[in-house]
Amino acid sequence: MRINPIPLHNQTKIMEDYRNFNEQIQKFFSYHPFSDFHKRMKELQMRQFPREELTDLLIAMNQEWDAPQSTIHNIKRLKKDESVVVIGGQQAGLLTGPMYTINKIISILQLAKQQEMELGIPVIPVFWIAGEDHDFAEINHVYLPKERKMEKFTFTAQVTEKRSVSDMIIDQEKLEIWINKIFKQLEETEYTKDLHRQILRCLQSATSFTDFFARLIFWLFDEEGLVLIDSHDERLREIESPYFVKMIEKQPKINHSIQQTIEQLKESGYDVNLDLGENCGHLFYHGNNSRVLLTRDASGEWVGKQNEVSLSTEQLLEIAKNRPELLSNNVVTRPLMQECLFPSIAFIGGPGEVAYWAALKGAFQMMDMTMPPVVPRLSFTYIDRKVEKALHRFGLDESYAIEKGVEHFRKNWLDKKADPPIAETVSHLKKIIAEGHEPLRDIAQNIRSDIYQLAEKNLLYLYREIDFLENRMVKALEEKYAKEWNHFDLIQMCLKPYGGLQERIWNPLPLLNKYGKEFIRNVNNHSLTFDHGHYLVYF
Repeated sequence: MRINPIPLHNQTKIMEDYRNFNEQIQKFFSYHPFSDFHKRMKELQMRQFPREELTDLLIAMNQEWDAPQSTIHNIKRLKKDESVVVIGGQQAGLLTGPMYTINKIISILQLAKQQEMELGIPVIPVFWIAGEDHDFAEINHVYLPKERKMEKFTFTAQVTEKRSVSDMIIDQEKLEIWINKIFKQLEETEYTKDLHRQILRCLQSATSFTDFFARLIFWLFDEEGLVLIDSHDERLREIESPYFVKMIEKQPKINHSIQQTIEQLKESGYDVNLDLGENCGHLFYHGNNSRVLLTRDASGEWVGKQNEVSLSTEQLLEIAKNRPELLSNNVVTRPLMQECLFPSIAFIGGPGEVAYWAALKGAFQMMDMTMPPVVPRLSFTYIDRKVEKALHRFGLDESYAIEKGVEHFRKNWLDKKADPPIAETVSHLKKIIAEGHEPLRDIAQNIRSDIYQLAEKNLLYLYREIDFLENRMVKALEEKYAKEWNHFDLIQMCLKPYGGLQERIWNPLPLLNKYGKEFIRNVNNHSLTFDHGHYLVYF
């Protein structure tokens, strides 16, 4: 296995400026993303955290998922006053979801290991499972390669209410059938049977999609001491109760700060996808098996969008104190709650998270906290020998294929196989026809308008006939060079599926089936630096 860093140039403006330490974006964050960890450690030493309650809950929660001893050991280390965490999170995707979930966990483990050596204190890797999320359509599918293209395989389940993922009970028999269907798409290897057996073992011990996800993650990362937390666990709400109270009391200031910061970001040329509205309450209320985002109406009441619920501030505070399990966080208050609970030396985020965290600096201050260092997660593209050989065959650079794809290159390559090139010849012919046809159109225009329109249609008809011939010629060339055409399909499918990065579409299952779960451990055993945003992993 070889791992080489490459730069990515098609990033958002925020990510590009953030990685280049541009002052215009850095002012929206409290720390330098790669070098302020000693400063952050000193700031954390001045704060108090619910370590005893949190560690007791984490031990219970992780043991319920049959966590390895390395995890339990790390949770116990969190009781030490000097200990800190590196934290990041994601939804509980089926079969882990896209590869970026695995990449994010590797990022958390890498930074935790590096900072423990650097700071000389316990640094625990924590993965926050967003179990309160209710958009099942975001997690109910995987993409797998099939005949040189990616195909979507969706698990259909009856979801009639906005229930949180952690509350959705798995139909084990139905999901096992779906998993078996997925495995029929895979080529049989030395790892297939064990992989299938381990996934079904994780399923048989799970009651919810979050359980299934957690058990699968622990099987994949069984030696690294990764700590998982389900943010929707009712027992966690008891610990979060005083922080909900503070968020409710500070809601006007938090909301004003965010709206103000979003405007400042826009003025600086940054587009932040965080349109929550001026009256957003930034909390969800759970009732009647649904999850309702609260807003503030003109009278200050906390209401649902469809008036599903209406609460006064006093009533909501009472719920936060005595029934906190009825509340959960939104995209704004989740980072705040995370920071109230954990002494985080760093938050690991993807491009979208880094962008919306840029709007939260003032919100942290309203909660009497400082935003932690926000570290962009590591990103990987995995390249097997077939793809590598195909790239070399055409003299294609990996970076070019990942950033731009191969469609334009492929079209030019095929066009050059005709002499002279088809596209160039067609363009030249159309120009000659247009010039030769122009006197006819001039005569037609002088006769009558409808005759002129007929002449225009005649020219278009000639163009269509030429286009038809061009398409047939191109198709014939494609058939002649079918083998090469398939290689281009393979490159595109692996390195730029659906026009995006591999990690956003591919599920890890095909790689696990081909190389075993050791490939994840091998990547994680490399020392990877965070100033390189993207890595190529060659098998």
